[in-house]
Amino acid sequence: MSEFFLELFTEEIPANLQKSARFNLLQNFKDFFIKKNINFKKEYCYSTPNRLLILFDGIKPEINQKEEEIRGPRIDAPDNALTGFLKSNNLEKKDLYKKDTEKGSFYFFKKPAEKIKVHDLLNQNIPIILDKISWKKSMRWGEFDLYWARPLKSILAIFNNKSLNFKYHHLESSDFTIIDKDFEDKGKKFKNFNIYKNYFKKSKIIIDQDIRKKFIKSELLKISNRKKLLIEINERLLDEVTNLVNKPNIILCKFDEKFLKIPKEILITTMQFHQKYFHTFDKKEKITNNFLVVANNKDTKGFIKSGNERVVDARLSDASFFWEKNKSNNLVKQVSHLKTMNYFKGLGTYFDKVQRMRKLGGMISDELLISKDKVEISCTICKVDLLSDIVGEFPELQGIMGGYFAEFQGFDKEVCFAVRDHYLPIGIDSKTPKKPFSIALALTDKVDTLVGFFGIDQKPTSSKDPFALRRSALGVIKLLLENNKEFKLKDLINYSYNLYLEQGFNLTNKTVYNDLNNFFLDRLKNYMKEKDIRPDIIEAALSSYGIDNMIRVYKKALILNKLINKEIGKAIISCYKRASNILNQEMKNPDFELSNSTDPGLFNNDFEKNLYKKIHELRKYFTNTKKEEDYELSLNNLAESKNIVFDFFDNVMVNDDNKNIKKNRLELINMLCKTYDNYLNFKNIESLQ
Repeated sequence: MSEFFLELFTEEIPANLQKSARFNLLQNFKDFFIKKNINFKKEYCYSTPNRLLILFDGIKPEINQKEEEIRGPRIDAPDNALTGFLKSNNLEKKDLYKKDTEKGSFYFFKKPAEKIKVHDLLNQNIPIILDKISWKKSMRWGEFDLYWARPLKSILAIFNNKSLNFKYHHLESSDFTIIDKDFEDKGKKFKNFNIYKNYFKKSKIIIDQDIRKKFIKSELLKISNRKKLLIEINERLLDEVTNLVNKPNIILCKFDEKFLKIPKEILITTMQFHQKYFHTFDKKEKITNNFLVVANNKDTKGFIKSGNERVVDARLSDASFFWEKNKSNNLVKQVSHLKTMNYFKGLGTYFDKVQRMRKLGGMISDELLISKDKVEISCTICKVDLLSDIVGEFPELQGIMGGYFAEFQGFDKEVCFAVRDHYLPIGIDSKTPKKPFSIALALTDKVDTLVGFFGIDQKPTSSKDPFALRRSALGVIKLLLENNKEFKLKDLINYSYNLYLEQGFNLTNKTVYNDLNNFFLDRLKNYMKEKDIRPDIIEAALSSYGIDNMIRVYKKALILNKLINKEIGKAIISCYKRASNILNQEMKNPDFELSNSTDPGLFNNDFEKNLYKKIHELRKYFTNTKKEEDYELSLNNLAESKNIVFDFFDNVMVNDDNKNIKKNRLELINMLCKTYDNYLNFKNIESLQ
């Protein structure tokens, strides 16, 4: 069995491109091997900042190619098409035959069964496979016509301990690779992957990104524990630094303690997002001036440590200056300056936005039974931090800095928290505000945004959402569901729409409510999918209630999903399906029509009477529990009717010879189904297997 090993050496590939590149490269070769019936036992894909590698193990040197019918050009194709086909397959015209297909008449030839060397197949096809790799961002360099993430320098290709020889654009493959990115004239030849891996291992270079990630994480924890520090390892940052280094070395650094006086979010943003450092906390969970750097080399002389400390000190010095400068600027006096900051073309300035938010927030405060004045104050000042230097330097901190400014200037704590959190939640796993004033402001901001952008027809498409409107809609859903708050969203949308009109804006989309209604339902469906609720239950819940009843939609679906495969769920579905199947069959008769009324005087047995009585008990229960319904109790009540329902079907002939009795029994069955539908639309639930 043979090994196929390919290394592509480039200038440093950005960290965010490496994962998809590994996947695409490996998948393209797997697809090729499957297509050519080349079996392999194991496959691997690795990357470092400069190297992209794949490895296939357990390949036979030769494969038996079965006889194959190859289709050529159409019979009526131009002569040059036929000539090219003959030349590319090394054929003469006498080797071809004609054959009719569904798509027309074509030339064909039969390629005989033969033994093919995998070595030759790889030489012929690797350039084609490499051309299939797509990059999110690519570049050209020099006079070459190759597009790649970064300039491609060399190709190392080995099969069965022998070098593969093919040309890919301006490069020729060999058994040679560059071993030092800084000295490209330094190279080495390799016969197989094991020798290659061991060589770099001696140089402390970790080729396998998964091993590299585990090593970095282990070292981060080891150093922080040794220094009695706490560290929150951000997985996204860990993935990024893993792809930035190939010879990881963790260094403990410090910045000046004086910077601990500024808000911790500034420190974290500077270190984590701007500099790719890992910040630390003490045992009391207060941020410290210690941070960990993942370097790409040993720091024997301390230059890397001191260099990183100087960089972070410089950035924090700027941040500290901006913080001191901005924190005292009166928020209320600065509101008028928002007139100079455009919100979006057709939607006015940020000043216009906060004026709309004041009125919409007042309406929401009435629903939440909280202070209208505090909500209006929160709405007024929530966007002022966009004018500050600190947010200009750290855009990620908008809202957060506004909260700190409000706190420093003595605003009510609830107002400060509301301003700080009003952009939240920002994703499915994001923190959701829980305090009433924070909920009010976050909801106000998102509804105003959605109505405005939908009003000027800037709706998301299937592939683009430049204004993060899906995120805003998800934010509204999370605010309501995770705080158990039910709002008449229809009223909020219509009121918000009218606020735009009052300000003189021309909202060209006249179907804003319908569009947003469908948009919210679609986002709610995705939210419930993330909670692993069955698709048929989601459809049943959404078809039963609208966006004004999101809590009911979600909770009913969630409880039913939990119980659907238990005895309760099985009892309910079996009863409903047994009734609805009979009803559906009769509804196919065009002469049959239900009047939605059942006459107890036509009952001639106890089974009908018992079912009628049970239905009325259930209806009375649902009528009395509309507002404070215990959803699990509702399902229990429906399930408990199974014996009565089954007794009816087992002992009563619905299709009675007397047409009046038959119709009355069908009316009773229809009454049963509608009673079950008080919970949700069970006709959308799949039958039991």
